[in-house]
Amino acid sequence: MNKMIEIRDPIHGYIFANELEKEVIDTRVFQRLRRINQLGMAYLTYPGAEHKRFIHCIGAMHLAGEVGRHLLNLGEISREDEQYIRLAALLHDLGHGPFSHTFEDVMVKYLNKTHEDMTVWLIENTEIRDIVEKYGYDSKELSQLSVGRRTSKLKPFLDEIISSPFDVDKMDFLIRDSHFTGVQYGLVDIKRLIYSMNIVEDHLAIEVPGALYALESFIMARYEMFKAVYYHRTVRSANMMMSKAMDLAADHIGLKSIKDPEDYIIMDDPYVIVKIREVKNEKDENLKLAYKMIEMLERRQLLKCAYEATIHTRDKYVSSILSNENIRREVERELAEEAKIPEGQVYIDLPTLPSIPYSPKQLDPMEVYVFEEVDDKRILKRMSEISNIASMLKGYVDVLRVYTFPQYRESVKKAAERIFGERPITTKISL
Repeated sequence: MNKMIEIRDPIHGYIFANELEKEVIDTRVFQRLRRINQLGMAYLTYPGAEHKRFIHCIGAMHLAGEVGRHLLNLGEISREDEQYIRLAALLHDLGHGPFSHTFEDVMVKYLNKTHEDMTVWLIENTEIRDIVEKYGYDSKELSQLSVGRRTSKLKPFLDEIISSPFDVDKMDFLIRDSHFTGVQYGLVDIKRLIYSMNIVEDHLAIEVPGALYALESFIMARYEMFKAVYYHRTVRSANMMMSKAMDLAADHIGLKSIKDPEDYIIMDDPYVIVKIREVKNEKDENLKLAYKMIEMLERRQLLKCAYEATIHTRDKYVSSILSNENIRREVERELAEEAKIPEGQVYIDLPTLPSIPYSPKQLDPMEVYVFEEVDDKRILKRMSEISNIASMLKGYVDVLRVYTFPQYRESVKKAAERIFGERPITTKISL
């Protein structure tokens, strides 16, 4: 595998891929990622945000190679381990559906699968399996590592390179999304973090105090990116509209009849738009609303936010809305009734960010592991124990928003204030 190809990337410069990686990249299932927006419909708010999952995955592979080379030089991993983590990073988002995370709720509803589940499925049931096994790698071990799961054969800390509070996925998309949206929060010293990594008690950890500033900057940048981009009210409005359109037209776009990888591989951003455009003259109310949502998106006529509350705690009522679609739909009906508008015109959006672990809907935040050198021994610690910033941000940020069509905005605003004012939302103070 000595022959290398060069890929010119606006973020990392030249990225090199070997013959195995090139074969994987050139598969139909991986090339599909060229047609899936990294940030869904965010380009309607940030016009530069047109970048795709394809180049993000290649960027994550590059950073995994940087981490791998560093750990190889420290004697912590083998060259085989290095290749596994490069492949895992390359494939970690293989299972994303149309418009990336926008598709996630619809996928869970109709397939009872997450994009991680689909990633495992595609690696183990497409030509990728044959390619990696041809080169002597275990496709099942690779599929598990690609979604950050520990495996029996590989070293126990390799999963943390792929999925942890400072994994290569987050490192790449933070600086890449910052670059393409044009915001300035992604200016983080990634190389400093990578070259400060070591393995302590089978955990990937960052050395402090040497890299503490870089790690704190990374955490703050991630937090700011969630507020400014990922949870931006207009970004969320557009993504929610696309998600709703796919939900309403799930049968027509073939979501309910996915049986093999080929059924899923055809599903990309253009496919969904074309399929929903086909229902223009349908009489079914759900299909009519799905078409209306797409038509509004194409004119950038977005649902308006009528109510917002930011909660930095685990509120039981908020959690029930977050985790239970039936409760969420019931509250939406209650809001419509209170506002005296037709049912189906109010939508609750409740993304959640555990500030340090950065994994929406995760109940127990993961810790950021750091270590100090004391008397030639590495002492493993939790970052929240030594950093005021990490301690302050540890926990959750829930942003509860209620959206509706422009003509109903004022009446829904008043209804939401009345209804949520009666609920035990104890911290309505925006941070």
